[in-house]
Amino acid sequence: MTVHHAAGVGYQRSAGGYERSRPSYPMAALKELADALPLQGGRTVVDLGAGTGKFTRLLALTGAEVIAVEPVREMRERLAELLPGVAVTDGTAEDTGLAGGSADAVVAAQSWHWFDAAGALAEVERLLRPGGALALVWSTYDTSVPWVREFQDIYFRRTPRDLPSPLDGGWRAAFTGRPGWSALEERHWANPHPTTVDDVVERMMSSSHIVVLGAAEQERVRAEMLDLLRRQGATHGEQRLEMPYTTDVYWLRRTR
Repeated sequence: MTVHHAAGVGYQRSAGGYERSRPSYPMAALKELADALPLQGGRTVVDLGAGTGKFTRLLALTGAEVIAVEPVREMRERLAELLPGVAVTDGTAEDTGLAGGSADAVVAAQSWHWFDAAGALAEVERLLRPGGALALVWSTYDTSVPWVREFQDIYFRRTPRDLPSPLDGGWRAAFTGRPGWSALEERHWANPHPTTVDDVVERMMSSSHIVVLGAAEQERVRAEMLDLLRRQGATHGEQRLEMPYTTDVYWLRRTR
């Protein structure tokens, strides 16, 4: 499988910005998954599309053995630097290169929408031991806040037609009527992220499809962002503000 151009090139160029500007996840979400999957010492969890390890480092806190799978070299190298105790391998969700029946759980945090769902689900089924579980995790913007809705509008105005997104719920189709799986369960948590003006701008500028824009268009995006933040009264690079996110967690279990 090939990696979508926006992810393969965008994240190649912005691994550092991705790590700096993205939030972590609520510990309540980790606890829910650790209990549901379950995750503990003596069990193995595979983290698909692990990126720079934002969720990987939380999985490691459970005591489970974590194997991070990441196809973009720059992201993989950053993860290995930050988490030297975690096994990191080059692979895709559709072809991890891992042995069949080697995982008790598989997790995809902020990544499942990038995958070919049918291929990824077949690979998950190959990896999981009997009774194993799959969890999908996303951070989404809390667009009930007007300025965050405008932030997301700036993002979407530059979105290519083929850019995958978890927001349309299309990812659910792969699980509908799929034999051998339990019903999908889900939980959602508010996840306010203390940040700065500089980091909010970098959050936008390190987005995969923004990074691959030409220089002139990137400058227009930056100018729109600074204008938006100025209208919120945030004008200085290190000035603190809070960006509201929601953490969305879904999981289901193999029934055979």
